Amino acid sequence: MTRTQPTLPAATQKHAWLLGALALLALSCIVFACMAGSVRLGAGELADGAAALLRGERASMAATLLELRLSRALSGFAAGALLALAGVLMQALLRNPLADPYVLGISGGASVGALAAMLFFNALWMIDAAAFGGALAVALLLYALAHRDLRGGIDASAPLLLLTGVIVGAGCGALVTLMLSLAPEERLRGMVFWMIGDLSGSEQRWLPWLALAGGLAYALRRARDINVLALHAAGAEALGVPVGALRRGLFFCAALLTACAVSSGGSIGFVGLVVPHACRFALGPDHRLLLPASALAGGAFLVVADTLARTLAAPQQLPVGVVTALIGVPAFLLQLHRLGRR
Repeated sequence: MTRTQPTLPAATQKHAWLLGALALLALSCIVFACMAGSVRLGAGELADGAAALLRGERASMAATLLELRLSRALSGFAAGALLALAGVLMQALLRNPLADPYVLGISGGASVGALAAMLFFNALWMIDAAAFGGALAVALLLYALAHRDLRGGIDASAPLLLLTGVIVGAGCGALVTLMLSLAPEERLRGMVFWMIGDLSGSEQRWLPWLALAGGLAYALRRARDINVLALHAAGAEALGVPVGALRRGLFFCAALLTACAVSSGGSIGFVGLVVPHACRFALGPDHRLLLPASALAGGAFLVVADTLARTLAAPQQLPVGVVTALIGVPAFLLQLHRLGRR
């Protein structure tokens, strides 16, 4: 008798194929970012540069360009994946299709911290640290002011949390406007670029990747509970879902992801809003697939947008937030039009 091998369920196999295709697309976008630029690298030059970097040699132009572009592409991918994943978690937490990583004012706290560092210190590591600290400070303030919405209950829309976030974000916006009005001319351009979203000064760091891995692992572990909360919000607790713990976990996970993304590339808009909706529209609402798919698609989207930002008007570089908005606005309107026709 021959023993048959166990086979994976059809849905699991489909998810694996879709995620593999998205991973291949993300890798292709990174390779495209390494090749494109004011000085284009061909396939042969790209291979020679990669071989030189593996040997520890950086004397050739191909190796230098590849190192710079690869570092920026990986930073952009991490930031895009963080924003898209945070957007999915924020939409699940608030049960609001317009929710994005910035809806609770966490990016406003990061902006206050980063612009204050630019205004008084202007050291790169201090800017990143101040942005991260400002985002976490606002997250803790929101939790202290609206913790009742995160303890459970029947209403899962978290109105107090949402309203508190809007008000805190408005206060942070006032502080940002004040600092921009007081900033000297030589620092104003950099501050505005950071506000719009800019990856030109980003460096490859481990913290965004660690945050992405940890956030994705937590979200996938709770994906079934998130599905139940999204479909049966009123009865999720009766179905065995620890609603209060889930909401607190989603809030702090989304806040951490947003803080890491904003400290890496500034306030890059539309990634955390458009990408989750596009993945949900194309792949369905199952968070077991939606979470990793959004992370891969968000990273690939931001890599392509950043490549366009540094090549469309080369040698001058555009803020990547402008490109994501120019792509995201018509894409989101198209999605709404198709949903309306359905």
